[in-house]
Amino acid sequence: MTQTASNTPDSQSGTSLWRSDILPTLALGLPLAGAQIAQMAINTTDVLMIGRLGAEELAASVLAFNFYMLLWFFGMGIIQAVIPLAARARGQRKARDLRRAVRMGFWVSVLFCVPVWGVLYFIETILLAVGQEPRLAALAGHYMHVLQWAMLPALLIMAVRGFLTVMERTQVVLWATIAGAVVNAVLDYLLIFGEFGFPRLELVGAGIASVFSASTTFLFLLAYAVWHPKLKRYYIVGRIWRSDWPVFFQILRLGVPIALTLTAEGALFTASSVMIGWLGTLPLAGHGIALQIASITFMVPVGLSVAAMTRVSLAAGRGDHEAVGRAGWTALGVTVVCMGSFGVLFWTMPEFLVGLYLDASDPQSAEVLAYGVSFLLVAALFQLADGGQIIGVNNLRGLGDTAIPLLYALFGYWVVGISLSLGLGFAAGWGGVGVWSGLAGGLACVAFLANRRFARREELGLVTAA
Repeated sequence: MTQTASNTPDSQSGTSLWRSDILPTLALGLPLAGAQIAQMAINTTDVLMIGRLGAEELAASVLAFNFYMLLWFFGMGIIQAVIPLAARARGQRKARDLRRAVRMGFWVSVLFCVPVWGVLYFIETILLAVGQEPRLAALAGHYMHVLQWAMLPALLIMAVRGFLTVMERTQVVLWATIAGAVVNAVLDYLLIFGEFGFPRLELVGAGIASVFSASTTFLFLLAYAVWHPKLKRYYIVGRIWRSDWPVFFQILRLGVPIALTLTAEGALFTASSVMIGWLGTLPLAGHGIALQIASITFMVPVGLSVAAMTRVSLAAGRGDHEAVGRAGWTALGVTVVCMGSFGVLFWTMPEFLVGLYLDASDPQSAEVLAYGVSFLLVAALFQLADGGQIIGVNNLRGLGDTAIPLLYALFGYWVVGISLSLGLGFAAGWGGVGVWSGLAGGLACVAFLANRRFARREELGLVTAA
Protein backbone atom coordinates (compact mmCIF):
# COMPACT_ATOMS: atom_id res chain seq x y z
CA MET A 1 0.00 0.00 0.00
CA THR A 2 1.19 3.49 -0.81
CA GLN A 3 2.33 5.42 2.22
CA THR A 4 0.97 8.89 2.83
CA ALA A 5 1.60 11.65 5.34
CA SER A 6 -1.06 10.10 7.58
CA ASN A 7 1.26 7.14 8.18
CA THR A 8 3.92 9.35 9.78
CA PRO A 9 4.15 10.06 13.53
CA ASP A 10 1.62 12.58 14.77
CA SER A 11 4.38 14.69 16.26
CA GLN A 12 5.61 15.54 12.77
CA SER A 13 3.66 18.22 10.98
CA GLY A 14 3.69 18.66 7.21
CA THR A 15 6.13 21.55 7.60
CA SER A 16 8.59 19.53 9.69
CA LEU A 17 8.45 16.73 7.15
CA TRP A 18 9.54 19.14 4.43
CA ARG A 19 12.26 20.58 6.66
CA SER A 20 13.47 17.09 7.52
CA ASP A 21 14.30 16.57 3.84
CA ILE A 22 16.66 19.54 3.59
CA LEU A 23 19.42 18.25 5.88
CA PRO A 24 19.54 14.73 4.32
CA THR A 25 19.69 16.29 0.84
CA LEU A 26 22.62 18.49 1.84
CA ALA A 27 24.36 15.69 3.76
CA LEU A 28 24.16 13.43 0.72
CA GLY A 29 24.75 16.02 -2.01
CA LEU A 30 27.44 18.39 -0.72
CA PRO A 31 30.18 15.74 -0.34
CA LEU A 32 29.44 14.67 -3.92
CA ALA A 33 29.77 18.30 -5.01
CA GLY A 34 33.10 18.46 -3.18
CA ALA A 35 34.22 15.28 -4.93
CA GLN A 36 33.36 16.84 -8.30
CA ILE A 37 35.45 19.90 -7.45
CA ALA A 38 38.33 17.65 -6.34
CA GLN A 39 38.06 15.87 -9.70
CA MET A 40 38.31 19.24 -11.45
CA ALA A 41 41.44 19.91 -9.36
CA ILE A 42 42.99 16.73 -10.78
CA ASN A 43 42.41 17.94 -14.34
CA THR A 44 43.68 21.43 -13.48
CA THR A 45 46.87 19.97 -11.99
CA ASP A 46 47.52 18.02 -15.18
CA VAL A 47 47.11 21.13 -17.33
CA LEU A 48 49.35 23.28 -15.12
CA MET A 49 52.19 20.75 -14.98
CA ILE A 50 52.03 19.62 -18.60
CA GLY A 51 51.93 23.30 -19.60
CA ARG A 52 55.44 23.67 -18.16
CA LEU A 53 56.70 21.20 -20.78
CA GLY A 54 55.74 23.52 -23.62
CA ALA A 55 52.89 24.56 -25.89
CA GLU A 56 53.12 21.48 -28.12
CA GLU A 57 52.89 19.04 -25.22
CA LEU A 58 50.00 20.99 -23.69
CA ALA A 59 48.09 21.11 -26.99
CA ALA A 60 48.65 17.38 -27.57
CA SER A 61 47.48 16.52 -24.07
CA VAL A 62 44.33 18.63 -24.51
CA LEU A 63 43.51 16.83 -27.77
CA ALA A 64 43.99 13.41 -26.19
CA PHE A 65 42.28 14.25 -22.92
CA ASN A 66 39.18 15.76 -24.54
CA PHE A 67 38.75 12.66 -26.68
CA TYR A 68 39.23 10.46 -23.61
CA MET A 69 36.70 12.51 -21.62
CA LEU A 70 34.10 12.29 -24.38
CA LEU A 71 34.11 8.50 -24.13
CA TRP A 72 34.39 8.56 -20.34
CA PHE A 73 31.32 10.79 -20.06
CA PHE A 74 29.35 8.37 -22.20
CA GLY A 75 30.42 5.40 -20.09
CA MET A 76 29.79 7.31 -16.87
CA GLY A 77 26.27 8.12 -18.05
CA ILE A 78 25.52 4.43 -18.56
CA ILE A 79 26.95 3.44 -15.17
CA GLN A 80 24.87 6.16 -13.49
CA ALA A 81 21.84 3.90 -14.02
CA VAL A 82 23.17 1.80 -11.12
CA ILE A 83 21.96 4.49 -8.69
CA PRO A 84 18.19 4.40 -9.35
CA LEU A 85 18.22 0.60 -9.65
CA ALA A 86 20.16 0.09 -6.42
CA ALA A 87 18.21 2.79 -4.55
CA ARG A 88 14.86 1.31 -5.55
CA ALA A 89 16.08 -2.11 -4.39
CA ARG A 90 17.17 -0.66 -1.06
CA GLY A 91 13.83 1.10 -0.68
CA GLN A 92 12.15 -2.26 -1.24
CA ARG A 93 14.62 -3.91 1.18
CA LYS A 94 15.86 -6.27 -1.50
CA ALA A 95 19.56 -6.57 -0.71
CA ARG A 96 20.07 -9.21 -3.40
CA ASP A 97 18.70 -6.93 -6.13
CA LEU A 98 20.89 -4.08 -4.87
CA ARG A 99 23.98 -6.30 -5.07
CA ARG A 100 23.02 -7.48 -8.56
CA ALA A 101 22.72 -3.90 -9.80
CA VAL A 102 26.20 -2.97 -8.50
CA ARG A 103 27.75 -6.21 -9.78
CA MET A 104 26.37 -5.67 -13.27
CA GLY A 105 27.61 -2.09 -13.07
CA PHE A 106 31.10 -3.58 -12.78
CA TRP A 107 30.38 -5.82 -15.76
CA VAL A 108 29.17 -2.90 -17.89
CA SER A 109 32.33 -0.97 -16.98
CA VAL A 110 34.60 -3.78 -18.14
CA LEU A 111 32.70 -4.60 -21.32
CA PHE A 112 32.42 -0.92 -22.26
CA CYS A 113 36.19 -0.51 -21.95
CA VAL A 114 37.07 -3.31 -24.37
CA PRO A 115 35.97 -1.51 -27.57
CA VAL A 116 36.89 1.89 -26.13
CA TRP A 117 40.48 0.82 -25.58
CA GLY A 118 40.61 -0.23 -29.21
CA VAL A 119 39.40 3.18 -30.35
CA LEU A 120 41.73 5.12 -28.04
CA TYR A 121 44.74 3.12 -29.15
CA PHE A 122 44.36 4.57 -32.65
CA ILE A 123 43.95 8.18 -31.49
CA GLU A 124 46.95 9.30 -33.56
CA THR A 125 45.35 7.96 -36.75
CA ILE A 126 42.02 9.56 -35.82
CA LEU A 127 43.60 12.95 -35.16
CA LEU A 128 45.48 12.84 -38.44
CA ALA A 129 42.22 12.01 -40.24
CA VAL A 130 40.55 15.14 -38.82
CA GLY A 131 43.40 17.38 -39.92
CA GLN A 132 45.61 17.73 -36.83
CA GLU A 133 49.33 18.35 -37.22
CA PRO A 134 51.41 15.12 -37.37
CA ARG A 135 53.68 16.19 -34.50
CA LEU A 136 50.70 16.92 -32.20
CA ALA A 137 48.93 13.72 -33.25
CA ALA A 138 52.04 11.67 -32.48
CA LEU A 139 52.45 13.24 -29.03
CA ALA A 140 48.74 12.75 -28.29
CA GLY A 141 48.98 9.09 -29.33
CA HIS A 142 52.03 8.56 -27.13
CA TYR A 143 50.15 10.07 -24.17
CA MET A 144 46.92 8.16 -24.87
CA HIS A 145 48.64 4.77 -24.99
CA VAL A 146 49.08 5.18 -21.23
CA LEU A 147 46.10 7.37 -20.31
CA GLN A 148 43.60 4.93 -21.88
CA TRP A 149 44.22 2.41 -19.08
CA ALA A 150 42.72 4.87 -16.58
CA MET A 151 39.31 4.33 -18.23
CA LEU A 152 38.53 1.08 -16.39
CA PRO A 153 39.23 2.22 -12.82
CA ALA A 154 37.53 5.54 -13.61
CA LEU A 155 34.31 3.74 -14.59
CA LEU A 156 34.55 1.20 -11.77
CA ILE A 157 34.71 4.20 -9.44
CA MET A 158 31.28 5.27 -10.70
CA ALA A 159 29.77 1.84 -9.98
CA VAL A 160 31.05 1.58 -6.40
CA ARG A 161 30.35 5.28 -5.89
CA GLY A 162 26.75 4.63 -6.89
CA PHE A 163 26.51 1.94 -4.20
CA LEU A 164 27.98 4.23 -1.54
CA THR A 165 25.65 7.05 -2.56
CA VAL A 166 22.61 4.79 -2.22
CA MET A 167 23.90 3.72 1.20
CA GLU A 168 24.24 7.43 2.12
CA ARG A 169 28.03 7.22 2.57
CA THR A 170 29.07 10.06 0.31
CA GLN A 171 31.66 11.60 2.62
CA VAL A 172 34.01 8.71 1.84
CA VAL A 173 33.60 9.53 -1.86
CA LEU A 174 34.92 13.02 -1.16
CA TRP A 175 37.92 11.76 0.84
CA ALA A 176 38.75 9.10 -1.74
CA THR A 177 38.69 11.67 -4.55
CA ILE A 178 40.92 14.00 -2.55
CA ALA A 179 43.33 11.09 -1.98
CA GLY A 180 43.34 10.45 -5.73
CA ALA A 181 44.03 14.13 -6.38
CA VAL A 182 47.02 14.07 -4.03
CA VAL A 183 48.42 10.91 -5.67
CA ASN A 184 47.97 12.51 -9.10
CA ALA A 185 49.74 15.74 -8.11
CA VAL A 186 52.69 13.96 -6.50
CA LEU A 187 53.19 11.52 -9.39
CA ASP A 188 52.75 14.31 -11.95
CA TYR A 189 55.60 16.21 -10.31
CA LEU A 190 57.86 13.17 -9.98
CA LEU A 191 57.26 11.54 -13.35
CA ILE A 192 56.65 14.45 -15.71
CA PHE A 193 59.82 16.29 -14.66
CA GLY A 194 61.95 13.43 -13.29
CA GLU A 195 62.34 14.87 -9.81
CA PHE A 196 64.03 13.09 -6.84
CA GLY A 197 65.70 10.51 -9.02
CA PHE A 198 62.57 9.41 -10.89
CA PRO A 199 62.78 9.12 -14.70
CA ARG A 200 61.67 12.16 -16.72
CA LEU A 201 58.74 10.70 -18.67
CA GLU A 202 56.90 13.93 -19.61
CA LEU A 203 53.50 13.09 -21.16
CA VAL A 204 53.89 9.40 -20.41
CA GLY A 205 54.48 10.33 -16.77
CA ALA A 206 51.25 12.33 -16.75
CA GLY A 207 49.43 9.30 -18.14
CA ILE A 208 50.90 7.02 -15.47
CA ALA A 209 49.86 9.50 -12.78
CA SER A 210 46.28 9.45 -14.09
CA VAL A 211 46.15 5.63 -14.07
CA PHE A 212 47.50 5.42 -10.51
CA SER A 213 45.21 8.24 -9.32
CA ALA A 214 42.06 6.55 -10.65
CA SER A 215 43.19 3.16 -9.34
CA THR A 216 43.90 4.60 -5.88
CA THR A 217 40.46 6.20 -5.69
CA PHE A 218 38.74 2.99 -6.82
CA LEU A 219 40.63 0.75 -4.37
CA PHE A 220 39.95 3.21 -1.53
CA LEU A 221 36.20 3.13 -2.23
CA LEU A 222 36.06 -0.62 -2.84
CA ALA A 223 37.92 -1.39 0.39
CA TYR A 224 35.50 0.80 2.32
CA ALA A 225 32.47 -0.82 0.68
CA VAL A 226 33.74 -4.35 1.28
CA TRP A 227 35.04 -3.99 4.83
CA HIS A 228 32.78 -1.43 6.50
CA PRO A 229 30.73 -3.27 9.16
CA LYS A 230 27.40 -1.89 7.91
CA LEU A 231 28.16 -2.40 4.21
CA LYS A 232 30.02 -5.69 3.96
CA ARG A 233 26.82 -7.70 4.39
CA TYR A 234 25.83 -6.58 0.88
CA TYR A 235 28.94 -8.36 -0.44
CA ILE A 236 28.98 -6.39 -3.68
CA VAL A 237 31.90 -8.36 -5.09
CA GLY A 238 30.33 -11.68 -4.21
CA ARG A 239 30.21 -14.05 -7.22
CA ILE A 240 31.51 -11.21 -9.36
CA TRP A 241 32.00 -13.70 -12.20
CA ARG A 242 28.29 -14.55 -12.28
CA SER A 243 26.29 -12.94 -15.08
CA ASP A 244 22.84 -11.45 -14.60
CA TRP A 245 21.80 -10.43 -18.09
CA PRO A 246 18.33 -9.03 -17.27
CA VAL A 247 19.92 -6.52 -14.86
CA PHE A 248 22.79 -5.91 -17.28
CA PHE A 249 20.38 -4.91 -20.04
CA GLN A 250 18.26 -2.92 -17.60
CA ILE A 251 21.34 -0.80 -16.84
CA LEU A 252 21.83 -0.29 -20.57
CA ARG A 253 18.15 0.57 -21.11
CA LEU A 254 18.24 3.25 -18.41
CA GLY A 255 21.85 4.29 -18.85
CA VAL A 256 22.21 4.83 -22.59
CA PRO A 257 19.64 7.68 -22.63
CA ILE A 258 21.46 9.24 -19.65
CA ALA A 259 24.75 8.96 -21.56
CA LEU A 260 23.23 10.52 -24.67
CA THR A 261 21.75 13.35 -22.57
CA LEU A 262 25.14 14.12 -21.03
CA THR A 263 26.74 14.01 -24.46
CA ALA A 264 24.10 16.37 -25.88
CA GLU A 265 24.69 18.85 -23.06
CA GLY A 266 28.47 18.65 -23.40
CA ALA A 267 28.20 19.13 -27.15
CA LEU A 268 26.04 22.23 -26.58
CA PHE A 269 28.84 23.92 -24.65
CA THR A 270 31.38 22.80 -27.24
CA ALA A 271 29.19 24.40 -29.90
CA SER A 272 29.01 27.59 -27.84
CA SER A 273 32.80 27.77 -27.83
CA VAL A 274 32.84 27.35 -31.60
CA MET A 275 30.31 30.17 -32.01
CA ILE A 276 32.22 32.48 -29.68
CA GLY A 277 35.37 31.58 -31.61
CA TRP A 278 33.77 33.07 -34.73
CA LEU A 279 33.83 36.41 -32.91
CA GLY A 280 37.59 36.33 -32.31
CA THR A 281 40.33 35.19 -29.97
CA LEU A 282 39.70 37.67 -27.17
CA PRO A 283 35.96 36.94 -26.84
CA LEU A 284 36.85 33.23 -26.80
CA ALA A 285 39.35 33.81 -23.98
CA GLY A 286 36.70 35.67 -21.97
CA HIS A 287 34.22 32.89 -22.73
CA GLY A 288 36.66 30.27 -21.45
CA ILE A 289 37.13 32.10 -18.16
CA ALA A 290 33.42 32.68 -17.58
CA LEU A 291 32.65 29.07 -18.46
CA GLN A 292 35.30 27.82 -16.04
CA ILE A 293 33.82 29.89 -13.21
CA ALA A 294 30.28 28.72 -14.02
CA SER A 295 31.53 25.12 -14.19
CA ILE A 296 32.88 25.32 -10.64
CA THR A 297 29.58 26.55 -9.19
CA PHE A 298 27.70 23.96 -11.29
CA MET A 299 29.34 21.21 -9.21
CA VAL A 300 26.94 22.05 -6.36
CA PRO A 301 23.75 21.18 -8.28
CA VAL A 302 25.57 18.18 -9.78
CA GLY A 303 26.02 16.79 -6.26
CA LEU A 304 22.53 17.79 -5.15
CA SER A 305 20.99 16.24 -8.27
CA VAL A 306 22.60 12.86 -7.54
CA ALA A 307 21.27 13.13 -3.99
CA ALA A 308 17.82 13.93 -5.42
CA MET A 309 17.94 10.95 -7.81
CA THR A 310 18.94 8.66 -4.96
CA ARG A 311 16.33 9.89 -2.49
CA VAL A 312 13.56 9.88 -5.10
CA SER A 313 14.46 6.28 -6.00
CA LEU A 314 14.52 5.21 -2.34
CA ALA A 315 11.09 6.74 -1.75
CA ALA A 316 9.72 5.20 -4.96
CA GLY A 317 11.04 1.81 -3.85
CA ARG A 318 9.12 2.17 -0.57
CA GLY A 319 6.01 3.18 -2.49
CA ASP A 320 5.92 6.48 -0.58
CA HIS A 321 4.50 8.91 -3.14
CA GLU A 322 4.61 11.94 -0.87
CA ALA A 323 8.24 11.29 0.02
CA VAL A 324 9.03 11.16 -3.71
CA GLY A 325 7.64 14.66 -4.08
CA ARG A 326 9.36 15.99 -0.98
CA ALA A 327 12.73 14.60 -2.04
CA GLY A 328 12.48 16.08 -5.54
CA TRP A 329 11.08 19.49 -4.66
CA THR A 330 13.38 19.93 -1.66
CA ALA A 331 16.40 19.33 -3.88
CA LEU A 332 15.07 21.88 -6.37
CA GLY A 333 14.46 24.44 -3.61
CA VAL A 334 17.93 24.00 -2.10
CA THR A 335 19.47 24.26 -5.57
CA VAL A 336 17.59 27.46 -6.39
CA VAL A 337 18.85 29.04 -3.15
CA CYS A 338 22.45 27.95 -3.80
CA MET A 339 22.51 28.94 -7.45
CA GLY A 340 20.70 32.18 -6.70
CA SER A 341 23.44 33.00 -4.21
CA PHE A 342 26.08 32.28 -6.83
CA GLY A 343 24.14 34.44 -9.26
CA VAL A 344 24.27 37.37 -6.82
CA LEU A 345 28.03 36.80 -6.48
CA PHE A 346 28.45 36.84 -10.26
CA TRP A 347 26.36 40.00 -10.54
CA THR A 348 28.14 41.94 -7.80
CA MET A 349 31.77 40.82 -8.22
CA PRO A 350 32.31 39.91 -11.89
CA GLU A 351 35.50 41.95 -12.35
CA PHE A 352 37.13 40.33 -9.33
CA LEU A 353 36.19 36.78 -10.36
CA VAL A 354 37.31 37.12 -13.98
CA GLY A 355 40.43 39.04 -12.93
CA LEU A 356 41.66 36.03 -10.95
CA TYR A 357 42.41 34.32 -14.28
CA LEU A 358 44.23 37.24 -15.91
CA ASP A 359 47.67 38.80 -15.81
CA ALA A 360 47.14 42.52 -15.31
CA SER A 361 50.43 43.28 -17.07
CA ASP A 362 49.17 41.73 -20.32
CA PRO A 363 48.01 44.56 -22.62
CA GLN A 364 45.11 42.41 -23.86
CA SER A 365 43.83 41.53 -20.39
CA ALA A 366 41.54 44.57 -20.13
CA GLU A 367 39.63 43.55 -23.25
CA VAL A 368 39.43 39.92 -22.17
CA LEU A 369 38.21 41.13 -18.76
CA ALA A 370 35.43 43.13 -20.40
CA TYR A 371 34.24 40.13 -22.40
CA GLY A 372 34.45 37.81 -19.40
CA VAL A 373 32.49 40.20 -17.21
CA SER A 374 29.71 40.59 -19.80
CA PHE A 375 29.37 36.80 -20.07
CA LEU A 376 29.43 36.33 -16.31
CA LEU A 377 26.57 38.79 -15.90
CA VAL A 378 24.47 36.59 -18.16
CA ALA A 379 25.69 33.57 -16.20
CA ALA A 380 24.11 35.09 -13.09
CA LEU A 381 20.70 34.24 -14.61
CA PHE A 382 22.09 31.17 -16.33
CA GLN A 383 22.82 29.68 -12.88
CA LEU A 384 19.15 29.19 -12.01
CA ALA A 385 18.35 27.59 -15.35
CA ASP A 386 21.33 25.25 -15.20
CA GLY A 387 20.58 24.15 -11.65
CA GLY A 388 16.88 23.72 -12.37
CA GLN A 389 17.41 21.53 -15.41
CA ILE A 390 19.82 19.06 -13.79
CA ILE A 391 17.58 18.64 -10.74
CA GLY A 392 14.48 18.14 -12.88
CA VAL A 393 16.17 15.59 -15.14
CA ASN A 394 17.69 13.64 -12.23
CA ASN A 395 14.37 13.59 -10.37
CA LEU A 396 12.92 11.83 -13.40
CA ARG A 397 15.90 9.46 -13.60
CA GLY A 398 15.19 8.54 -9.99
CA LEU A 399 11.81 7.27 -11.20
CA GLY A 400 13.48 5.27 -13.97
CA ASP A 401 12.31 7.78 -16.57
CA THR A 402 15.28 8.45 -18.87
CA ALA A 403 14.00 8.32 -22.46
CA ILE A 404 11.67 11.35 -22.34
CA PRO A 405 14.27 13.54 -20.57
CA LEU A 406 16.64 12.70 -23.44
CA LEU A 407 14.08 14.08 -25.91
CA TYR A 408 13.69 17.18 -23.73
CA ALA A 409 17.47 17.64 -23.74
CA LEU A 410 17.78 17.28 -27.50
CA PHE A 411 14.94 19.75 -28.05
CA GLY A 412 16.00 22.24 -25.37
CA TYR A 413 19.73 22.19 -26.02
CA TRP A 414 19.85 21.83 -29.78
CA VAL A 415 16.60 23.31 -31.09
CA VAL A 416 15.94 26.08 -28.58
CA GLY A 417 19.49 26.71 -27.28
CA ILE A 418 21.37 26.71 -30.58
CA SER A 419 18.62 28.62 -32.40
CA LEU A 420 18.56 31.34 -29.74
CA SER A 421 22.36 31.53 -29.63
CA LEU A 422 22.59 31.97 -33.39
CA GLY A 423 19.62 34.34 -33.53
CA LEU A 424 20.59 36.57 -30.62
CA GLY A 425 24.34 36.33 -31.07
CA PHE A 426 24.54 36.95 -34.82
CA ALA A 427 21.18 37.88 -36.40
CA ALA A 428 20.35 40.33 -33.58
CA GLY A 429 23.98 41.42 -33.24
CA TRP A 430 24.34 40.74 -29.51
CA GLY A 431 27.61 38.90 -30.02
CA GLY A 432 28.87 36.69 -27.22
CA VAL A 433 26.20 37.91 -24.81
CA GLY A 434 23.61 36.66 -27.27
CA VAL A 435 25.28 33.24 -27.44
CA TRP A 436 25.26 33.00 -23.65
CA SER A 437 21.63 34.16 -23.54
CA GLY A 438 20.76 31.40 -25.98
CA LEU A 439 22.44 28.83 -23.73
CA ALA A 440 20.43 30.10 -20.79
CA GLY A 441 17.24 29.87 -22.84
CA GLY A 442 17.93 26.28 -23.85
CA LEU A 443 18.68 25.23 -20.29
CA ALA A 444 15.59 27.03 -19.00
CA CYS A 445 13.49 25.15 -21.54
CA VAL A 446 14.79 21.79 -20.31
CA ALA A 447 14.30 22.89 -16.69
CA PHE A 448 10.66 23.78 -17.34
CA LEU A 449 9.85 20.61 -19.25
CA ALA A 450 11.59 18.25 -16.82
CA ASN A 451 10.14 19.79 -13.66
CA ARG A 452 6.67 19.96 -15.22
CA ARG A 453 6.89 16.24 -16.01
CA PHE A 454 8.00 15.49 -12.46
CA ALA A 455 5.02 17.48 -11.15
CA ARG A 456 2.74 15.25 -13.27
CA ARG A 457 4.48 12.02 -12.24
CA GLU A 458 1.37 10.33 -10.78
CA GLU A 459 -0.85 11.39 -13.67
CA LEU A 460 1.72 9.95 -16.09
CA GLY A 461 2.14 6.72 -14.13
CA LEU A 462 5.79 7.31 -13.25
CA VAL A 463 5.24 6.27 -9.62
CA THR A 464 3.55 3.08 -8.53
CA ALA A 465 2.84 1.46 -5.21
CA ALA A 466 5.52 -0.87 -3.84
